[in-house]
Amino acid sequence: MNTAKTSVLVYDTTLRDGTQGEGVSFSVSAKLELAKRLDSFGIDYIEGGWPGSNPRDMAFFEQVRDYKFRHAKVAAFGSTRRANTPVDQDSQVRMLLDAQTPVVTIFGKTWLLHVTEVLHTTPEENLAMIEDTVRYLCENGREVVYDAEHFFDGYADNPAYALDTLAAAARGGAGCLTLCDTNGGTMPERLVQTVRSVVGRFPGLPVGMHCHNDCGMGVALSLLGVEAGARMVQGTMNGYGERTGNANLVTVMGNLALKMGFDMNCAANIKGLRKLSLFVDDLANINPDSKQPFVGASAFAHKGGVHANAAKKLARSYEHIEPETVGNRQRVLLSDMSGGSSVVMKAKELGIELEEKSQQMRDFLSMLKELEFKGYEYENADASMEVLLRRHFHDMGDLFKLVSYRVITEVDRKTDEIVSEATVKLMVNGEVHHTVAESNGPVGALDHALRKALTAAYPFLEKVKLLDYKVRILDKGMGTDSTVRVLILSSDGTRTWWTTGAGTNIIQSSYEAVRDSLLYAIMNQNAQA
Repeated sequence: MNTAKTSVLVYDTTLRDGTQGEGVSFSVSAKLELAKRLDSFGIDYIEGGWPGSNPRDMAFFEQVRDYKFRHAKVAAFGSTRRANTPVDQDSQVRMLLDAQTPVVTIFGKTWLLHVTEVLHTTPEENLAMIEDTVRYLCENGREVVYDAEHFFDGYADNPAYALDTLAAAARGGAGCLTLCDTNGGTMPERLVQTVRSVVGRFPGLPVGMHCHNDCGMGVALSLLGVEAGARMVQGTMNGYGERTGNANLVTVMGNLALKMGFDMNCAANIKGLRKLSLFVDDLANINPDSKQPFVGASAFAHKGGVHANAAKKLARSYEHIEPETVGNRQRVLLSDMSGGSSVVMKAKELGIELEEKSQQMRDFLSMLKELEFKGYEYENADASMEVLLRRHFHDMGDLFKLVSYRVITEVDRKTDEIVSEATVKLMVNGEVHHTVAESNGPVGALDHALRKALTAAYPFLEKVKLLDYKVRILDKGMGTDSTVRVLILSSDGTRTWWTTGAGTNIIQSSYEAVRDSLLYAIMNQNAQA
Protein backbone atom coordinates (compact mmCIF):
# COMPACT_ATOMS: atom_id res chain seq x y z
CA MET A 1 0.00 0.00 0.00
CA ASN A 2 1.02 3.59 -0.61
CA THR A 3 1.88 5.12 2.75
CA ALA A 4 3.15 8.52 1.58
CA LYS A 5 2.16 11.18 4.09
CA THR A 6 0.20 13.27 1.60
CA SER A 7 -1.43 10.37 -0.25
CA VAL A 8 -4.93 9.14 0.54
CA LEU A 9 -6.42 5.90 -0.76
CA VAL A 10 -10.10 5.92 -1.76
CA TYR A 11 -12.10 2.79 -0.98
CA ASP A 12 -15.57 2.62 -2.54
CA THR A 13 -18.25 0.43 -0.95
CA THR A 14 -21.22 1.58 -3.05
CA LEU A 15 -21.76 -1.93 -4.40
CA ARG A 16 -21.95 -3.42 -0.91
CA ASP A 17 -22.69 -0.93 1.87
CA GLY A 18 -24.42 1.46 -0.53
CA THR A 19 -26.96 -1.15 -1.59
CA GLN A 20 -28.14 -1.41 2.02
CA GLY A 21 -29.72 2.00 1.55
CA GLU A 22 -33.47 2.22 1.10
CA GLY A 23 -34.42 2.16 -2.58
CA VAL A 24 -30.89 1.37 -3.81
CA SER A 25 -30.36 -1.70 -5.97
CA PHE A 26 -28.04 -2.65 -8.81
CA SER A 27 -28.34 -5.49 -11.28
CA VAL A 28 -25.24 -7.60 -11.95
CA SER A 29 -24.62 -5.76 -15.21
CA ALA A 30 -25.03 -2.41 -13.45
CA LYS A 31 -22.54 -3.48 -10.75
CA LEU A 32 -20.03 -4.36 -13.47
CA GLU A 33 -20.56 -1.07 -15.29
CA LEU A 34 -20.15 0.92 -12.09
CA ALA A 35 -16.98 -0.97 -11.17
CA LYS A 36 -15.49 -0.16 -14.57
CA ARG A 37 -16.46 3.50 -14.23
CA LEU A 38 -14.96 3.74 -10.74
CA ASP A 39 -11.75 2.17 -12.03
CA SER A 40 -11.47 4.66 -14.90
CA PHE A 41 -12.02 7.52 -12.44
CA GLY A 42 -9.06 6.38 -10.35
CA ILE A 43 -10.72 4.80 -7.31
CA ASP A 44 -8.22 2.58 -5.49
CA TYR A 45 -10.47 -0.14 -4.01
CA ILE A 46 -13.91 -1.32 -5.13
CA GLU A 47 -15.81 -3.46 -2.67
CA GLY A 48 -18.02 -5.71 -4.77
CA GLY A 49 -20.20 -7.38 -2.15
CA TRP A 50 -20.37 -10.23 0.34
CA PRO A 51 -19.80 -13.65 -1.27
CA GLY A 52 -22.50 -16.09 -0.32
CA SER A 53 -24.94 -13.46 0.96
CA ASN A 54 -26.96 -13.38 -2.27
CA PRO A 55 -26.81 -14.75 -5.84
CA ARG A 56 -26.25 -11.28 -7.32
CA ASP A 57 -22.96 -10.76 -5.48
CA MET A 58 -21.77 -14.24 -6.41
CA ALA A 59 -22.56 -13.59 -10.07
CA PHE A 60 -20.70 -10.28 -9.90
CA PHE A 61 -17.53 -11.89 -8.55
CA GLU A 62 -17.69 -14.61 -11.19
CA GLN A 63 -18.02 -12.11 -14.02
CA VAL A 64 -15.63 -9.45 -12.75
CA ARG A 65 -12.73 -11.94 -12.87
CA ASP A 66 -12.66 -11.61 -16.65
CA TYR A 67 -12.18 -7.84 -16.55
CA LYS A 68 -8.70 -6.34 -16.32
CA PHE A 69 -8.85 -3.21 -14.22
CA ARG A 70 -6.41 -0.44 -15.07
CA HIS A 71 -5.93 0.69 -11.51
CA ALA A 72 -8.52 -0.41 -8.94
CA LYS A 73 -8.41 -3.55 -6.82
CA VAL A 74 -11.67 -5.43 -6.24
CA ALA A 75 -12.42 -6.50 -2.67
CA ALA A 76 -14.73 -9.20 -1.33
CA PHE A 77 -16.29 -8.43 2.04
CA GLY A 78 -17.01 -10.75 4.95
CA SER A 79 -16.52 -11.41 8.64
CA THR A 80 -14.02 -13.16 10.85
CA ARG A 81 -14.39 -16.88 11.42
CA ARG A 82 -17.14 -18.05 13.73
CA ALA A 83 -16.37 -18.55 17.40
CA ASN A 84 -14.78 -21.88 18.29
CA THR A 85 -14.47 -22.87 14.62
CA PRO A 86 -11.13 -23.56 12.91
CA VAL A 87 -10.65 -20.91 10.26
CA ASP A 88 -10.00 -23.42 7.47
CA GLN A 89 -13.34 -25.07 8.23
CA ASP A 90 -15.41 -21.89 8.20
CA SER A 91 -17.57 -21.90 5.05
CA GLN A 92 -17.95 -18.11 4.99
CA VAL A 93 -14.17 -17.62 5.02
CA ARG A 94 -13.86 -20.22 2.25
CA MET A 95 -16.32 -18.23 0.12
CA LEU A 96 -14.13 -15.14 0.53
CA LEU A 97 -11.26 -17.07 -1.06
CA ASP A 98 -13.54 -18.56 -3.71
CA ALA A 99 -14.44 -15.03 -4.86
CA GLN A 100 -10.85 -14.86 -6.18
CA THR A 101 -10.47 -11.13 -5.54
CA PRO A 102 -7.00 -9.68 -4.87
CA VAL A 103 -8.31 -7.98 -1.71
CA VAL A 104 -10.49 -9.28 1.10
CA THR A 105 -12.01 -6.95 3.66
CA ILE A 106 -13.23 -8.50 6.89
CA PHE A 107 -14.86 -6.94 9.89
CA GLY A 108 -14.41 -7.96 13.50
CA LYS A 109 -15.84 -6.93 16.85
CA THR A 110 -14.21 -4.10 18.79
CA TRP A 111 -16.85 -3.38 21.39
CA LEU A 112 -16.98 -5.81 24.32
CA LEU A 113 -20.75 -5.35 24.41
CA HIS A 114 -20.93 -7.05 21.00
CA VAL A 115 -18.38 -9.71 21.92
CA THR A 116 -20.29 -10.93 24.96
CA GLU A 117 -23.91 -10.08 24.08
CA VAL A 118 -24.00 -10.60 20.31
CA LEU A 119 -21.31 -13.19 19.57
CA HIS A 120 -21.73 -14.80 23.02
CA THR A 121 -18.02 -15.54 23.24
CA THR A 122 -15.04 -14.47 25.34
CA PRO A 123 -12.80 -11.46 24.74
CA GLU A 124 -9.86 -13.83 24.21
CA GLU A 125 -11.69 -15.90 21.58
CA ASN A 126 -12.71 -12.73 19.73
CA LEU A 127 -9.05 -11.68 19.47
CA ALA A 128 -8.15 -15.15 18.18
CA MET A 129 -10.97 -14.98 15.60
CA ILE A 130 -9.55 -11.72 14.24
CA GLU A 131 -5.93 -12.81 14.11
CA ASP A 132 -6.64 -16.29 12.74
CA THR A 133 -8.83 -15.02 9.91
CA VAL A 134 -6.49 -12.24 8.82
CA ARG A 135 -3.48 -14.57 8.87
CA TYR A 136 -5.30 -17.31 6.95
CA LEU A 137 -6.36 -14.91 4.21
CA CYS A 138 -2.87 -13.41 3.96
CA GLU A 139 -1.28 -16.87 3.78
CA ASN A 140 -3.62 -17.56 0.86
CA GLY A 141 -2.27 -14.59 -1.06
CA ARG A 142 -4.87 -11.95 -0.24
CA GLU A 143 -4.31 -8.35 0.71
CA VAL A 144 -6.44 -7.84 3.82
CA VAL A 145 -8.23 -4.67 4.89
CA TYR A 146 -9.47 -5.03 8.45
CA ASP A 147 -12.65 -3.12 9.36
CA ALA A 148 -12.89 -2.60 13.11
CA GLU A 149 -16.67 -2.52 13.56
CA HIS A 150 -18.07 -0.05 16.14
CA PHE A 151 -14.50 1.00 16.85
CA PHE A 152 -15.25 4.42 18.34
CA ASP A 153 -17.96 3.04 20.63
CA GLY A 154 -15.69 0.19 21.67
CA TYR A 155 -12.76 2.53 22.28
CA ALA A 156 -14.94 4.81 24.44
CA ASP A 157 -16.05 1.79 26.46
CA ASN A 158 -12.65 0.08 26.85
CA PRO A 159 -9.69 1.69 25.02
CA ALA A 160 -7.23 -1.07 25.90
CA TYR A 161 -9.39 -3.86 24.49
CA ALA A 162 -10.27 -1.88 21.36
CA LEU A 163 -6.57 -1.40 20.64
CA ASP A 164 -5.97 -5.10 21.35
CA THR A 165 -8.38 -6.01 18.54
CA LEU A 166 -6.38 -3.86 16.12
CA ALA A 167 -3.16 -5.42 17.35
CA ALA A 168 -4.59 -8.87 16.63
CA ALA A 169 -5.35 -7.83 13.04
CA ALA A 170 -1.88 -6.32 12.69
CA ARG A 171 -0.22 -9.52 13.94
CA GLY A 172 -2.22 -11.46 11.37
CA GLY A 173 -0.82 -9.28 8.60
CA ALA A 174 -3.59 -6.77 7.83
CA GLY A 175 -2.52 -4.13 5.34
CA CYS A 176 -4.88 -1.47 6.69
CA LEU A 177 -6.76 -0.96 9.96
CA THR A 178 -10.07 0.76 9.25
CA LEU A 179 -11.84 2.49 12.13
CA CYS A 180 -15.60 2.24 11.71
CA ASP A 181 -18.09 4.68 13.17
CA THR A 182 -20.78 2.08 12.57
CA ASN A 183 -23.58 3.83 14.48
CA GLY A 184 -22.64 7.23 13.06
CA GLY A 185 -22.85 8.90 16.45
CA THR A 186 -19.25 9.89 17.23
CA MET A 187 -18.57 13.57 17.80
CA PRO A 188 -15.62 15.35 16.10
CA GLU A 189 -13.31 15.96 19.08
CA ARG A 190 -13.55 12.39 20.31
CA LEU A 191 -12.98 11.01 16.83
CA VAL A 192 -9.84 13.08 16.27
CA GLN A 193 -8.37 12.08 19.63
CA THR A 194 -9.11 8.42 18.96
CA VAL A 195 -7.63 8.40 15.46
CA ARG A 196 -4.47 10.08 16.70
CA SER A 197 -4.04 7.48 19.43
CA VAL A 198 -4.43 4.65 16.90
CA VAL A 199 -2.03 6.22 14.39
CA GLY A 200 0.51 6.67 17.18
CA ARG A 201 0.07 3.08 18.34
CA PHE A 202 0.59 1.57 14.87
CA PRO A 203 3.22 3.66 13.07
CA GLY A 204 3.78 2.64 9.47
CA LEU A 205 0.51 0.74 9.20
CA PRO A 206 -2.17 2.66 7.26
CA VAL A 207 -5.32 3.57 9.16
CA GLY A 208 -8.64 3.95 7.37
CA MET A 209 -11.91 5.78 8.08
CA HIS A 210 -15.39 4.31 7.62
CA CYS A 211 -18.03 6.81 8.75
CA HIS A 212 -21.81 6.82 8.65
CA ASN A 213 -23.97 9.92 8.41
CA ASP A 214 -26.46 9.44 11.25
CA CYS A 215 -25.53 12.79 12.80
CA GLY A 216 -25.01 14.49 9.45
CA MET A 217 -21.22 14.50 9.82
CA GLY A 218 -20.07 11.49 7.79
CA VAL A 219 -18.02 13.62 5.40
CA ALA A 220 -16.68 15.97 8.09
CA LEU A 221 -15.56 13.08 10.32
CA SER A 222 -13.88 11.35 7.39
CA LEU A 223 -11.92 14.51 6.59
CA LEU A 224 -11.01 15.06 10.24
CA GLY A 225 -9.78 11.48 10.39
CA VAL A 226 -7.49 12.11 7.40
CA GLU A 227 -6.16 15.26 9.03
CA ALA A 228 -5.49 13.21 12.18
CA GLY A 229 -3.38 10.72 10.22
CA ALA A 230 -5.71 8.25 8.46
CA ARG A 231 -4.61 7.38 4.93
CA MET A 232 -7.64 5.55 3.59
CA VAL A 233 -11.22 6.79 3.30
CA GLN A 234 -14.13 4.43 2.79
CA GLY A 235 -17.51 5.63 1.63
CA THR A 236 -20.15 5.43 -1.05
CA MET A 237 -20.98 7.44 -4.14
CA ASN A 238 -23.60 10.10 -3.41
CA GLY A 239 -23.73 8.93 0.21
CA TYR A 240 -25.87 5.84 -0.40
CA GLY A 241 -26.16 3.52 2.57
CA GLU A 242 -28.20 2.16 5.44
CA ARG A 243 -30.30 4.54 7.54
CA THR A 244 -29.11 8.06 6.65
CA GLY A 245 -26.24 6.79 4.51
CA ASN A 246 -22.47 6.52 4.47
CA ALA A 247 -19.88 9.24 4.08
CA ASN A 248 -20.39 10.69 0.60
CA LEU A 249 -17.23 9.94 -1.39
CA VAL A 250 -18.15 12.55 -4.00
CA THR A 251 -17.94 15.30 -1.38
CA VAL A 252 -14.96 13.69 0.36
CA MET A 253 -12.94 13.54 -2.87
CA GLY A 254 -13.88 17.09 -3.81
CA ASN A 255 -12.64 18.42 -0.47
CA LEU A 256 -9.48 16.30 -0.31
CA ALA A 257 -8.42 17.26 -3.82
CA LEU A 258 -9.48 20.90 -3.99
CA LYS A 259 -9.49 22.14 -0.39
CA MET A 260 -7.06 20.12 1.68
CA GLY A 261 -4.15 19.47 -0.68
CA PHE A 262 -4.04 15.70 -0.29
CA ASP A 263 -2.92 13.60 -3.21
CA MET A 264 -5.23 10.90 -4.58
CA ASN A 265 -4.99 8.73 -7.64
CA CYS A 266 -8.36 10.09 -8.76
CA ALA A 267 -7.38 13.77 -8.32
CA ALA A 268 -6.41 14.08 -11.98
CA ASN A 269 -9.98 13.14 -12.95
CA ILE A 270 -11.78 15.45 -10.53
CA LYS A 271 -13.24 17.41 -13.46
CA GLY A 272 -15.42 14.36 -14.13
CA LEU A 273 -16.84 14.31 -10.60
CA ARG A 274 -20.32 15.53 -11.57
CA LYS A 275 -20.56 13.08 -14.46
CA LEU A 276 -19.57 10.22 -12.16
CA SER A 277 -22.16 11.25 -9.57
CA LEU A 278 -24.93 11.46 -12.17
CA PHE A 279 -23.85 8.14 -13.70
CA VAL A 280 -24.27 6.38 -10.35
CA ASP A 281 -27.70 7.94 -9.75
CA ASP A 282 -28.76 6.91 -13.23
CA LEU A 283 -27.66 3.30 -12.67
CA ALA A 284 -29.54 3.20 -9.36
CA ASN A 285 -32.59 4.91 -10.90
CA ILE A 286 -32.47 7.60 -8.23
CA ASN A 287 -33.16 11.30 -8.80
CA PRO A 288 -29.95 13.31 -8.30
CA ASP A 289 -29.79 15.50 -5.22
CA SER A 290 -29.75 19.04 -6.60
CA LYS A 291 -28.34 20.32 -3.29
CA GLN A 292 -25.35 17.97 -3.24
CA PRO A 293 -22.09 19.90 -2.69
CA PHE A 294 -19.78 20.35 -5.68
CA VAL A 295 -21.89 18.38 -8.17
CA GLY A 296 -25.56 19.23 -7.53
CA ALA A 297 -27.49 21.31 -10.05
CA SER A 298 -27.97 23.97 -7.34
CA ALA A 299 -24.36 23.94 -6.11
CA PHE A 300 -23.51 27.08 -8.13
CA ALA A 301 -27.00 28.48 -8.66
CA HIS A 302 -27.69 32.14 -7.82
CA LYS A 303 -31.20 33.45 -7.20
CA GLY A 304 -31.04 36.64 -5.15
CA GLY A 305 -30.42 39.76 -7.22
CA VAL A 306 -27.55 40.96 -5.00
CA HIS A 307 -25.80 37.59 -5.15
CA ALA A 308 -26.27 37.25 -8.89
CA ASN A 309 -24.97 40.77 -9.45
CA ALA A 310 -21.87 40.09 -7.37
CA ALA A 311 -21.27 36.72 -9.05
CA LYS A 312 -21.51 38.40 -12.44
CA LYS A 313 -18.80 40.89 -11.49
CA LEU A 314 -16.59 38.41 -9.64
CA ALA A 315 -17.65 34.77 -9.59
CA ARG A 316 -15.48 33.80 -6.63
CA SER A 317 -17.27 36.34 -4.43
CA TYR A 318 -20.11 33.81 -4.13
CA GLU A 319 -18.51 30.58 -5.44
CA HIS A 320 -15.92 28.67 -3.44
CA ILE A 321 -14.41 27.07 -6.57
CA GLU A 322 -14.83 27.42 -10.31
CA PRO A 323 -17.79 25.14 -11.13
CA GLU A 324 -16.00 23.74 -14.16
CA THR A 325 -13.33 22.28 -11.86
CA VAL A 326 -15.73 19.44 -11.01
CA GLY A 327 -17.65 19.46 -14.28
CA ASN A 328 -20.46 21.69 -13.02
CA ARG A 329 -21.60 25.12 -14.19
CA GLN A 330 -22.89 28.40 -12.86
CA ARG A 331 -26.66 28.88 -13.07
CA VAL A 332 -28.83 31.93 -12.56
CA LEU A 333 -32.35 31.35 -11.22
CA LEU A 334 -34.96 33.93 -12.10
CA SER A 335 -37.75 34.66 -9.66
CA ASP A 336 -39.66 37.55 -8.13
CA MET A 337 -36.44 38.39 -6.23
CA SER A 338 -34.47 38.90 -9.45
CA GLY A 339 -33.08 42.20 -10.65
CA GLY A 340 -31.96 43.31 -14.08
CA SER A 341 -28.46 41.92 -13.62
CA SER A 342 -29.91 38.46 -12.89
CA VAL A 343 -31.96 38.56 -16.06
CA VAL A 344 -28.95 39.67 -18.10
CA MET A 345 -26.87 36.82 -16.68
CA LYS A 346 -29.60 34.28 -17.32
CA ALA A 347 -30.16 35.54 -20.82
CA LYS A 348 -26.43 35.36 -21.53
CA GLU A 349 -26.41 31.79 -20.22
CA LEU A 350 -29.13 31.05 -22.80
CA GLY A 351 -27.28 32.88 -25.60
CA ILE A 352 -29.40 36.05 -25.51
CA GLU A 353 -27.83 39.52 -25.22
CA LEU A 354 -29.88 42.10 -23.30
CA GLU A 355 -29.58 45.68 -22.08
CA GLU A 356 -29.90 45.80 -18.32
CA LYS A 357 -31.02 49.39 -17.83
CA SER A 358 -33.98 49.79 -20.17
CA GLN A 359 -37.74 50.21 -19.96
CA GLN A 360 -38.11 46.85 -21.70
CA MET A 361 -36.14 45.25 -18.85
CA ARG A 362 -38.26 46.96 -16.21
CA ASP A 363 -41.40 45.75 -17.95
CA PHE A 364 -40.03 42.19 -18.04
CA LEU A 365 -39.22 42.23 -14.32
CA SER A 366 -42.74 43.43 -13.51
CA MET A 367 -44.21 40.67 -15.66
CA LEU A 368 -41.97 38.04 -14.03
CA LYS A 369 -42.99 39.10 -10.53
CA GLU A 370 -46.66 38.92 -11.51
CA LEU A 371 -46.25 35.45 -13.05
CA GLU A 372 -44.49 34.13 -9.94
CA PHE A 373 -47.26 35.59 -7.79
CA LYS A 374 -49.74 33.55 -9.84
CA GLY A 375 -47.81 30.34 -9.23
CA TYR A 376 -45.33 30.12 -12.10
CA GLU A 377 -41.77 29.19 -11.18
CA TYR A 378 -38.89 29.08 -13.64
CA GLU A 379 -35.98 27.87 -11.51
CA ASN A 380 -36.27 24.36 -12.90
CA ALA A 381 -37.83 25.24 -16.24
CA ASP A 382 -35.10 26.88 -18.28
CA ALA A 383 -36.87 26.17 -21.56
CA SER A 384 -39.98 28.10 -20.48
CA MET A 385 -37.76 30.94 -19.31
CA GLU A 386 -36.02 31.06 -22.69
CA VAL A 387 -39.41 31.18 -24.45
CA LEU A 388 -40.48 33.99 -22.11
CA LEU A 389 -37.27 35.96 -22.73
CA ARG A 390 -37.35 35.59 -26.50
CA ARG A 391 -41.02 36.50 -26.67
CA HIS A 392 -40.48 39.66 -24.66
CA PHE A 393 -37.12 40.90 -25.95
CA HIS A 394 -37.06 39.54 -29.50
CA ASP A 395 -39.75 39.44 -32.14
CA MET A 396 -40.14 35.71 -32.73
CA GLY A 397 -43.22 36.18 -34.82
CA ASP A 398 -46.16 33.84 -34.41
CA LEU A 399 -44.54 30.41 -34.76
CA PHE A 400 -48.05 29.19 -34.03
CA LYS A 401 -51.09 30.69 -32.36
CA LEU A 402 -53.82 28.92 -30.46
CA VAL A 403 -57.34 29.48 -31.74
CA SER A 404 -59.04 27.01 -29.40
CA TYR A 405 -58.82 23.57 -27.88
CA ARG A 406 -61.20 21.13 -26.23
CA VAL A 407 -60.44 17.98 -24.22
CA ILE A 408 -62.97 15.33 -23.23
CA THR A 409 -62.56 12.04 -21.39
CA GLU A 410 -64.95 9.16 -21.95
CA VAL A 411 -65.37 5.98 -19.90
CA ASP A 412 -66.89 2.92 -21.58
CA ARG A 413 -68.97 1.36 -18.79
CA LYS A 414 -68.98 -2.02 -20.51
CA THR A 415 -65.21 -2.36 -20.85
CA ASP A 416 -64.04 0.22 -18.27
CA GLU A 417 -61.78 1.57 -21.02
CA ILE A 418 -60.87 5.24 -20.59
CA VAL A 419 -60.15 7.35 -23.68
CA SER A 420 -59.31 11.05 -23.82
CA GLU A 421 -59.83 13.06 -26.99
CA ALA A 422 -58.39 16.49 -27.76
CA THR A 423 -59.52 18.82 -30.52
CA VAL A 424 -57.13 21.66 -31.37
CA LYS A 425 -57.34 24.64 -33.72
CA LEU A 426 -54.00 26.35 -34.39
CA MET A 427 -53.02 29.19 -36.67
CA VAL A 428 -49.79 28.13 -38.40
CA ASN A 429 -48.26 30.27 -41.16
CA GLY A 430 -51.58 32.04 -41.74
CA GLU A 431 -53.62 28.85 -41.98
CA VAL A 432 -55.93 27.24 -39.44
CA HIS A 433 -55.10 23.61 -38.69
CA HIS A 434 -57.92 21.65 -37.07
CA THR A 435 -56.77 18.31 -35.59
CA VAL A 436 -58.10 15.60 -33.33
CA ALA A 437 -56.08 13.02 -31.37
CA GLU A 438 -56.73 10.39 -28.72
CA SER A 439 -54.70 9.04 -25.83
CA ASN A 440 -55.21 7.32 -22.51
CA GLY A 441 -55.14 10.67 -20.71
CA PRO A 442 -56.07 14.32 -21.40
CA VAL A 443 -52.50 15.64 -21.42
CA GLY A 444 -51.36 12.96 -23.84
CA ALA A 445 -54.30 13.66 -26.15
CA LEU A 446 -53.60 17.40 -26.07
CA ASP A 447 -49.91 16.81 -26.76
CA HIS A 448 -50.66 14.50 -29.71
CA ALA A 449 -53.20 16.93 -31.20
CA LEU A 450 -50.84 19.90 -30.92
CA ARG A 451 -47.96 18.10 -32.61
CA LYS A 452 -50.30 16.69 -35.26
CA ALA A 453 -51.28 20.27 -36.15
CA LEU A 454 -47.66 21.42 -36.26
CA THR A 455 -45.73 18.63 -37.97
CA ALA A 456 -46.60 19.77 -41.51
CA ALA A 457 -44.76 23.05 -40.84
CA TYR A 458 -42.27 21.64 -38.35
CA PRO A 459 -41.73 17.92 -39.15
CA PHE A 460 -38.87 17.56 -36.65
CA LEU A 461 -41.46 17.80 -33.84
CA GLU A 462 -42.27 14.15 -34.45
CA LYS A 463 -39.05 13.40 -32.55
CA VAL A 464 -40.13 15.36 -29.48
CA LYS A 465 -41.39 13.13 -26.70
CA LEU A 466 -42.72 13.80 -23.22
CA LEU A 467 -40.47 12.00 -20.71
CA ASP A 468 -41.78 13.14 -17.34
CA TYR A 469 -44.79 14.97 -15.96
CA LYS A 470 -45.04 16.45 -12.47
CA VAL A 471 -47.87 18.29 -10.74
CA ARG A 472 -47.62 20.23 -7.49
CA ILE A 473 -50.51 21.70 -5.53
CA LEU A 474 -49.62 25.22 -4.37
CA ASP A 475 -52.62 26.19 -2.21
CA LYS A 476 -52.82 23.69 0.61
CA GLY A 477 -56.26 23.43 2.07
CA MET A 478 -58.03 24.59 -1.11
CA GLY A 479 -58.76 21.04 -2.31
CA THR A 480 -59.72 20.76 -5.97
CA ASP A 481 -59.82 24.57 -6.28
CA SER A 482 -56.07 24.80 -5.67
CA THR A 483 -53.59 26.44 -7.98
CA VAL A 484 -51.34 23.80 -9.51
CA ARG A 485 -47.92 24.01 -11.11
CA VAL A 486 -47.05 21.58 -13.90
CA LEU A 487 -43.51 20.61 -14.91
CA ILE A 488 -42.88 18.66 -18.12
CA LEU A 489 -39.60 17.08 -19.23
CA SER A 490 -39.26 16.68 -23.00
CA SER A 491 -36.60 15.29 -25.31
CA ASP A 492 -35.81 15.22 -29.02
CA GLY A 493 -33.56 12.19 -28.58
CA THR A 494 -30.45 14.33 -28.13
CA ARG A 495 -31.33 17.03 -25.59
CA THR A 496 -33.80 17.29 -22.72
CA TRP A 497 -35.57 20.37 -21.38
CA TRP A 498 -38.10 21.36 -18.72
CA THR A 499 -41.13 23.59 -19.23
CA THR A 500 -43.83 24.80 -16.86
CA GLY A 501 -47.36 26.06 -16.58
CA ALA A 502 -49.54 27.15 -13.65
CA GLY A 503 -53.11 27.99 -12.79
CA THR A 504 -56.29 26.67 -11.22
CA ASN A 505 -57.05 24.48 -14.25
CA ILE A 506 -54.71 21.51 -14.58
CA ILE A 507 -55.48 21.04 -18.29
CA GLN A 508 -54.68 24.67 -19.11
CA SER A 509 -51.50 24.51 -17.01
CA SER A 510 -50.49 21.36 -18.87
CA TYR A 511 -51.25 23.00 -22.22
CA GLU A 512 -48.92 25.89 -21.35
CA ALA A 513 -46.09 23.49 -20.44
CA VAL A 514 -46.59 21.45 -23.64
CA ARG A 515 -46.85 24.64 -25.71
CA ASP A 516 -43.57 25.99 -24.30
CA SER A 517 -41.88 22.65 -24.97
CA LEU A 518 -42.86 22.76 -28.64
CA LEU A 519 -41.97 26.45 -28.97
CA TYR A 520 -38.56 25.77 -27.44
CA ALA A 521 -37.95 22.93 -29.91
CA ILE A 522 -38.95 25.13 -32.85
CA MET A 523 -36.83 28.07 -31.69
CA ASN A 524 -33.75 25.95 -31.26
CA GLN A 525 -34.27 24.20 -34.60
CA ASN A 526 -34.59 27.59 -36.31
CA ALA A 527 -31.42 28.81 -34.57
CA GLN A 528 -29.50 25.83 -35.93
CA ALA A 529 -30.88 26.21 -39.46
